[in-house]
Amino acid sequence: MRLVNVGCLETGTVLAKPVINPAGQVLLQAGIILTTVYIERLKRLGFDVVFVQDDRFEDVEVRSAISTTTRELAYRTVHKITQNIVNGKDDFVEVGRVRNVILNMINDLLQNFDVIGNLAEISGYDNYTFHHSVNTTVLSLIIGIGSNYSTDQLLELGMGVLMHDIGKIKVPEKILNKTDPLTKEEFEEIKKHAMYGYEMLRLNQDISLLSAHVALQHQEKYDGSGYPRGLKGKEIHEYARIATISDVYEALTSVRVYRGAMEPYKAYEFITVNSGSHFDPEFVKAFCKNVAVYPNGTGVVLSNGMRGNVVKQNPAYSDRPYVRIIYDKEQPLDSPIDYKLADHPSLLIVKVENK
Repeated sequence: MRLVNVGCLETGTVLAKPVINPAGQVLLQAGIILTTVYIERLKRLGFDVVFVQDDRFEDVEVRSAISTTTRELAYRTVHKITQNIVNGKDDFVEVGRVRNVILNMINDLLQNFDVIGNLAEISGYDNYTFHHSVNTTVLSLIIGIGSNYSTDQLLELGMGVLMHDIGKIKVPEKILNKTDPLTKEEFEEIKKHAMYGYEMLRLNQDISLLSAHVALQHQEKYDGSGYPRGLKGKEIHEYARIATISDVYEALTSVRVYRGAMEPYKAYEFITVNSGSHFDPEFVKAFCKNVAVYPNGTGVVLSNGMRGNVVKQNPAYSDRPYVRIIYDKEQPLDSPIDYKLADHPSLLIVKVENK
């Protein structure tokens, strides 16, 4: 299978992985032959890319970081918490249910922990908050595992990150979904979500205060330029320092109603460039070691003009994957050529091109 931009899809192409909405519901099953109607629907729903079948890449494995069952349970849990808050329920967090979700995520990740070739399911516009909360939690747990956290630490971290944006429920929706630049007053209102979330979580005695501090501090920056308190370095709890990296990376690589998704390698570059300023350098190292720069199936162009797709990750060099070449510039090759980029230092990936 390989990744293709929805705008480049041709009718008759066969879907290789199911298309799932942020509520965990399957919109299109794997094996579906894409018609004009299906392609237009994907565009309307805001899907940038999908995985399609291609005999030249039938051996490419694109496994999700967590199982479909775990992801569906996570989406339902976040949705339930949100509903409880809206309905004014005092005990809005069903702690046992949240613990179960996080433990399932941890178990899924520990089963085959390696460089993550495909961090999360592709998603469209709808229910961005649910999609963001779940994927940010998965990424944070990956960083935690890469930092040799115990199960208890991973559980505290995961519970905090899953609910890190809970305070946004108290921010007017018209501000959260505004497509034009925010006014100073609107931005000040959005900044309050961190304190709102902390105040909501700390009142629950079954939730660790360290988990609650993820909500409070996930917008703090390593150099002290964040909010709400302008904390610096290790004044910020380590769980929040991890959540900050995950929160930004996930937000950048997600489709929003006012912009498309940033390519993973560009978001990856943003994280690394801002190591030591926005982000804790030690946790950035764990991020870089365990998250793929170019996910499996991604279409790439090499510095020699050859084009192909990423077929496998290289755990030793996350930015130098294995690539299968199928074009020399615009000329199709008679037979694909596989390159282990680590063995060809002069060859660089110069462009991502999913077509």
